Amino acid sequence: MPAEIACPSNAVEAVPIHGETGLRPATLAVCAIGCGMSVANIYYAQPLLDAMAHDFEIPPAAIGLVVTLTQIGYALGLILVVPLGDLIDPRKLAVAQAALSAVALAIVAASQTVAVMFPAMVMVGLLSVIVQVLVAYAAALAEPARRGQAIGTVTSGIVIGILSARVVAGLLSDLGGWRAVYMVSACLSAVLTLALAHLLPRGRSVPFAGNYLAVVRSIPRLFVQDPVLRLRGMLALLIFATFSTFWTALVLPLSASPFSFSHTQIGLFGLVGIASALTAARAGSLADHGLGHRTTGLGLALLLVAWAPIALLPVSMAALIGGVLALDLAVQAVHVTNQSVIVSRHPQARSRLVGGYMAFYSVGSGIGGLAATAAYALAGWACVCGVGAFFSGIALCLWFCAGDDSIASTRKT
Repeated sequence: MPAEIACPSNAVEAVPIHGETGLRPATLAVCAIGCGMSVANIYYAQPLLDAMAHDFEIPPAAIGLVVTLTQIGYALGLILVVPLGDLIDPRKLAVAQAALSAVALAIVAASQTVAVMFPAMVMVGLLSVIVQVLVAYAAALAEPARRGQAIGTVTSGIVIGILSARVVAGLLSDLGGWRAVYMVSACLSAVLTLALAHLLPRGRSVPFAGNYLAVVRSIPRLFVQDPVLRLRGMLALLIFATFSTFWTALVLPLSASPFSFSHTQIGLFGLVGIASALTAARAGSLADHGLGHRTTGLGLALLLVAWAPIALLPVSMAALIGGVLALDLAVQAVHVTNQSVIVSRHPQARSRLVGGYMAFYSVGSGIGGLAATAAYALAGWACVCGVGAFFSGIALCLWFCAGDDSIASTRKT
């Protein structure tokens, strides 16, 4: 594959960061914790919408804009901010994002009108892509033989942040109102800024000497011209369509009779998935040992099988919990393996690759969310399970037909 696919002609070869400082345990820990804290900012609003609508006198049908605007900001950040990690010192980028996040969150907490709150929520989403900057940075710092394990550890922090955000938001809101959630997060972001500034290596690690527009334009070219990246991107789209299908629709049967669970009780189901998040590092280690293709296949097969116990929700809560564990484990195993493969393809373009890959994730999440509500309205929970199994089956077939990409991945590195 031509070298210009990875970066334009004025690019320079990356300096191997791990040779300078390595990925220390404290650095890896702050990256994982920072990712969990930052990604939670995107999800805090979901259980708070009723309170926010009342406070700002927004019609219930329109308050969903809070979530939409945050996601729009996040999507813009993936394309416009994350690639900067290949253009400027990623340490400075991460510290600046954490500091600006503290400001944006404080503005949300203090806002008195939607004219202030809505743009601030866009900025919260935009700056939350520090998550992807830290993933790419941890991958660059890690030794090649342990890169997958490092990505898995950081991803565990992300998953824990996503799954615990609703519960944390509910508890803090009960104690001090919805504004307390964002004020506490603003304070934590300020602490994160200091931790990142202190613990991230100061060594220079800019792998690209081109301009900003060249960096952004190179993202689609990377995926168009590299079949391994295309495969991993499509797998990301499908697994997160499956993931979103389940988690979007779950509230509908559980909030209705005969369960009639509260939002807090439903949010607790997210904690079930934390157990699977802790296994993500193991999936990365398997990829480090050349077992990425096999791990992907097993993960996709488990994802498909998970829908069988999930479909038993009307009659067995235990089966549902088992299905949740299997589904989350499968998604994280494939997700970590995907990232381990893509960042090894073009080391000088890690930030761009992570940003582009997560764009597939965002599209898949959106498709799954829309499909879930439509399926439930059409034929209830059984239809939701059918849609989820459909996405899972397509992903498994795509992996099977594509063949083993581990040899190609090794050759590229």
